[in-house]
Amino acid sequence: MHCKDISVRDVGWKLTRGNIRANMEDWRAYKRAEYVVLRNGEDMAVVRLRKSPEGSLLREVTGFDIISLPEDTVFVDRPDADVVNLPAMARIQSEHPGKTVVVRGLFSHIGFVSGVEPLRLRIIDAVPPRPSKLSYLVDLALRSGYVDLPVVPYEEDIDMSALSEQAGTREVMFPCQVSGASSSRPFCFLDQVPDITGKDITLVGCNLSRRIFREEYGFDAPFIDICPRDRVPGDGVPTIVKCCRVKSGFEIDGSTVSVPWGATVPEVAEAIKALFGSASAPL
Repeated sequence: MHCKDISVRDVGWKLTRGNIRANMEDWRAYKRAEYVVLRNGEDMAVVRLRKSPEGSLLREVTGFDIISLPEDTVFVDRPDADVVNLPAMARIQSEHPGKTVVVRGLFSHIGFVSGVEPLRLRIIDAVPPRPSKLSYLVDLALRSGYVDLPVVPYEEDIDMSALSEQAGTREVMFPCQVSGASSSRPFCFLDQVPDITGKDITLVGCNLSRRIFREEYGFDAPFIDICPRDRVPGDGVPTIVKCCRVKSGFEIDGSTVSVPWGATVPEVAEAIKALFGSASAPL
C-alpha cells in the first residue's frame, strides 16, 4: 500500500485493541485513506478503515479492522525501497516472517506489507564477475515494476575459480579473459587463443567453449562443465539461468526458465512472470 492510501497518526494512548475501539469513535478520514498507522512512540498498529460513502474530502469512519498490534508490527526505514513495488516489499516481508512491516521508503513514502508469502527464485549463474550478470538483470527486472509478483531471488553461484581446483592437470583454461577468473595453478583464456602445445590442461567452461576449443586446437581437453543449465538440481525449485542455446525470449523446462546469454531486462521480466504464471499475493 502507498502512502496516498495510508494515514499516519500519532496518539497519546497505549495501542491496545480496547483503546483503539474506544478512541476511534467519531473519527473522520480522508476519502482515499484505506488504512491508518497508529503510532505511540516506537509502538505501531495498523488498522483498515471503513468509511461512509457520503461526504467530500473527509468522511466518517463507520468501522475498522485491526491488521496488527504493536507486538506484531515492525517498522523499517528503507530509503531505497519502492513501497508500491511488490517484489521489494516481499523481500522486506521475508526478513520479518509473520509480522506486519511498516516501511518508510523512497521519498519518505510510507507503506506496509502483511501476510505476503514470498515466491523464492533461485538464480544459477557463473562467477566471476560478481555479482553475476543474471543476478544484476533479475534485480533490475524486479525493480522495473513489470513483475507484479512477490518474487524474492537468491543466488547459487557457479564459482569457476573454485571449480578449477578440481582439475587433474597442471594448468587450466577459462573461456573469457574479461570474466576475471583465476586459479592457484597456471591458467589462460580460450578467447586469447594461447599456444598450448605440449601442455597438460583442463578446460573450465561450457559446451560452446568446448566446441570452440575443439575447432581451434583439433582435440578435446579434459573438461569441467560450468553451464548453469546443466547444473540445475532436479529438485523442482523455481530457477532462472542463462543459456547460449536460447537465442531470444526464454524457454521453460519444468521449474527452470532459461534466458539468452545476452538477455535484456524485458526478457528476464517476461521469463520470471511466465515461470510463476499468474501467482500473486496482496499487500
